[in-house]
Amino acid sequence: MTELTTQKDAALAAIANAQTLDAIEEQRVAALGKKGWVSLALKTLGQMSPDERQQAAPAIQAIRAEISDALMAKKSALESAELEAQLANETVDLTLPAPQQPSGTVHPVSQVMDELAEIFVDLGFAVATGPEIEDDWHNFTALNMDESHPARAMHDTFYFPDKDGEGRSMLLRTHTSPVQIRSMVEQGAPIRIIAPGRVYRSDSDATHTPMFHQVEGLVIDKGIHLGHLKWTLETFLKAFFERDDIVLRLRPSYFPFTEPSVEIDVGFEVVDGRRVLGGDGDAPGHGWMELLGSGMVNRRVIEFAGLDPDEWQGFAFGVGVDRLAMLKYGMDDLRAFFDGDVRWLQHYGFSPFDQPTLSAGVGARA
Repeated sequence: MTELTTQKDAALAAIANAQTLDAIEEQRVAALGKKGWVSLALKTLGQMSPDERQQAAPAIQAIRAEISDALMAKKSALESAELEAQLANETVDLTLPAPQQPSGTVHPVSQVMDELAEIFVDLGFAVATGPEIEDDWHNFTALNMDESHPARAMHDTFYFPDKDGEGRSMLLRTHTSPVQIRSMVEQGAPIRIIAPGRVYRSDSDATHTPMFHQVEGLVIDKGIHLGHLKWTLETFLKAFFERDDIVLRLRPSYFPFTEPSVEIDVGFEVVDGRRVLGGDGDAPGHGWMELLGSGMVNRRVIEFAGLDPDEWQGFAFGVGVDRLAMLKYGMDDLRAFFDGDVRWLQHYGFSPFDQPTLSAGVGARA
């Protein structure tokens, strides 16, 4: 035991004087490793008599525990000193840009929806919403569409096989016009709203999809006329396309829910093979593009909403949000909007932290 005590004292001194974690590891292996002097001493217990073992075992185990405690304490002290030195010597430059992380993008439809809301809120409009599963009355009848109207046909409309509890035919709304009816019934007049949202029609090609996005506008007040409609749409389009040379042409048309009805054509020019809105469509090198439908709200629609058409007049308009996005941001296939191709979204999407905004508003253009 005298030899073990001498080895223990030497090991404790070496551990106390160790300056690195590698030196501590060397002392651990020398004492407690598979061939360490403590491990070899423990192996000799099997060769002793019971009485000798009873005396030697506790002493060797005590040496082993003392060495282990000394190693653990010294290792902890060296690790703390190493960390403190690292913290003292290392600094973080908080002015450096953060590393780039994968991030999603704002879909062009969502971006255009935000832009539309921004413009019309500046013009005093509220944003109204309604259900996408509609009944036949709100979607057709209240909008002056009789039973024989082509829009009611199965090839245009997604009908549900069962009627609702009141016996009404249910369908996926074909436009956001039912929101106008619901708003007039619930709020009365005067009213000034836009109704953006998803709509559904049985159609699919490069410029049509079974589901697409639409925004409609409605103004009901006293003394409203076509001049108010033209000014509103002209102000909106100038702000949206961020061009002051937008020229409109009102062309007579027909919609069952407006009378008179007008198609809105916008002048354009071809730049690098792409149509760019702006300028007089009758000028050389220019043309007219049909953009949206509009008109004065039909008297019967006002009556269906529970208002007196002799007291209240108004105008309404509707345009495809997806088409506005295509025109402004240079896309040529509507189907790509809904394919979910990450490459397309990375190219045409907008950073959620750096979206283009119409910061100038419409005040300067009004």
